Amino acid sequence: MSDATLHATAQDPDDFAVQIADQVESFLVAVMEVAKGDEPDSAVPFLLLEVSQILLAGGRLGAHEDIVPDERYEPDTGPDADVDELRENLARLLDPIDVYSEVFDPYEPRKAPVPARISDDLTDVITDLRHGMAHYRAGRTSEALWWWQFSYFSNWGSTASATLRALQSVVAHVRLNQPLEELDGLDTDQAIGDETLEFEAGKVMVEEIAAPLGLRSPK
Repeated sequence: MSDATLHATAQDPDDFAVQIADQVESFLVAVMEVAKGDEPDSAVPFLLLEVSQILLAGGRLGAHEDIVPDERYEPDTGPDADVDELRENLARLLDPIDVYSEVFDPYEPRKAPVPARISDDLTDVITDLRHGMAHYRAGRTSEALWWWQFSYFSNWGSTASATLRALQSVVAHVRLNQPLEELDGLDTDQAIGDETLEFEAGKVMVEEIAAPLGLRSPK
């Protein structure tokens, strides 16, 4: 299925596969546009909206019965597209708030938070979604839905959820006029606990990052 037929009028707009594919494609296009950096003032609010929307698609996939692909073995979609440039562009754009702390599994007792990056998370989600989209555009609808559902449970669902929490936290800090802690120079390869996190975090006033990220007009 080519790009030209992705939104063909012959397709039923109420079809589950079409709706999920539309949401996936919308997310992919939107994040790529944000990463260009043409409108940095609206980056964080726009990403908050887009991640929320793709998680709606994920929730629908998660609530759906198990999807079984037509073929026993997954057809080869070729090498995944390189996302290094996208990751670097997002990292530069989100530099003041890119690093955040996250607990991978909230049901694991006494699990220490670890540092993560929004830029890494978004490119990770995009890689999973692109893989499924390659199947969809090739006409392998059941394979695409299976992949999106499987990878939602195994990777991109939790990753996007963590990213949404981080983005929502940034917006909340600004709107509530509260100081925001920045993980200043924190290495995302190292494991950290609460005390280390508190020690490493540098105090940054909201006003210093709000205007550049489009969350508040400069005074």
